[in-house]
Formats: sequence, structure tokens, C-alpha cells
Amino acid sequence: MKKYLFVLLVVFSFSAIAQDALLEGVVTSKMTMSSENSDVQAQLAMIGDIKSVTYFKDNKTRTEVNNPMTGESISIIDSEAKKMLAMMNNPMVGGKQYAITDIAKPSEEDLKGMTITKGDETKTILGYVCNAYQVLMNKDGVNMTMDIFSTEQINAVNQQTTSFGADFKGFPMYMKMTVNQMGMDIIMINEVTEVKEETVDSEKFNMTPLEGYKKVDKLPGM
Repeated sequence: MKKYLFVLLVVFSFSAIAQDALLEGVVTSKMTMSSENSDVQAQLAMIGDIKSVTYFKDNKTRTEVNNPMTGESISIIDSEAKKMLAMMNNPMVGGKQYAITDIAKPSEEDLKGMTITKGDETKTILGYVCNAYQVLMNKDGVNMTMDIFSTEQINAVNQQTTSFGADFKGFPMYMKMTVNQMGMDIIMINEVTEVKEETVDSEKFNMTPLEGYKKVDKLPGM
């Protein structure tokens, strides 16, 4: 009996550790885009996979994206200060620009045209238990469907989900976005490929814009 109880305690201990949230580390993700329209697909193929690296620590998150076709972008979110610094360096669209925005709780107006449904399905991705969500959006005449698997075991913020409100929880490990515009679908799949628990330098979350960047009210695509 004592041996049986010991085994149960060991199993419980490991289960408790597995459920603890990861508070500091680095997440690597990859986005692929596709379309059934041959002309659009040719353009998307030129862009290729878009890789991103997200650093997180002390309720702060920094995401870096670098792609030869779309340029460089950095977004830093301070969840406690409710602020986001976004910087973009794209010679094709305005060059070096930055914007600082509030990320306060979404208003009823912000949530208009958006439906968020939490599903019953769960999936384990890279060892993290994820809940299923479906998000339906209609904005400026564009319909978007998002199928998401999100984990509450990673204490990081995702820029795309900050506007979802209290109905959505966690960090997306897998997102499939189907955008319909003028009767044509574009499918974007963003999936986490690696999660590393490691010490992150606090300087990465410095909210001071990089030198040479011009302030704008809003960045293209945001």
C-alpha cells in the first residue's frame, strides 16, 4: 500500500509540474500562406514561409519577424502598462516607422462583428495542452475565420489575439486563418515549431523606439 501511495504521489508531482505555466522563454513560429487562385499563389510563393521569434518574461512579450519580401518588424507588448510598441522596416511601405498604441480591454464597439466560440476539443502541441477556439470576424467587408489551438501554459501575449477580450484565453500554438475578400480565399497557417525555457534579457522589452524610426499613428496592416 505504501509503495502504491508513493507511485501516486510521484505521478501527481510530475502532473503538477507539467501544468505549471512557463513564465520565461522563447517561442519560434512559422507562417505559411496559400490560395487556390494561381496568380495570388504565385505571389505568396515569392514571399515564402514567414518565421517569427517571440521572447516573453514578466508579463512582457517581444515578437520579431524578418522576411526578405515583407521586411522587418518588432512588436513589444507590456501587459501591465497596457501598451504596445510596434516597429516596421519595409522599404516598399514607408521605410522605418513605429507606433505606440494602447491595448486596453476591447470595447463593445471593438467586438462588433466578432464571434468567439470555445470548442470541446483539446490537443497537445509540443507538450502543451491546448484548447480549441473558433473566431469569426467581419471587418471592412472582409470575412475571416480563425481556427485556433491555444495553451494557458505559456505566459506570453500574442499580438493578433489582444483584441479578442475575455472570451479567449492563452497563447496560440496553432492558428488557421481563412480570409475571404471579393470571393477569393487566402489561407494562413501559423504554428509554433519550438518552445524553449531560457533566461531572457530584460533589455529586449525596452519600449524606446530604435534610432532612425519615424513615428506614425498607425502602421500599414495594423
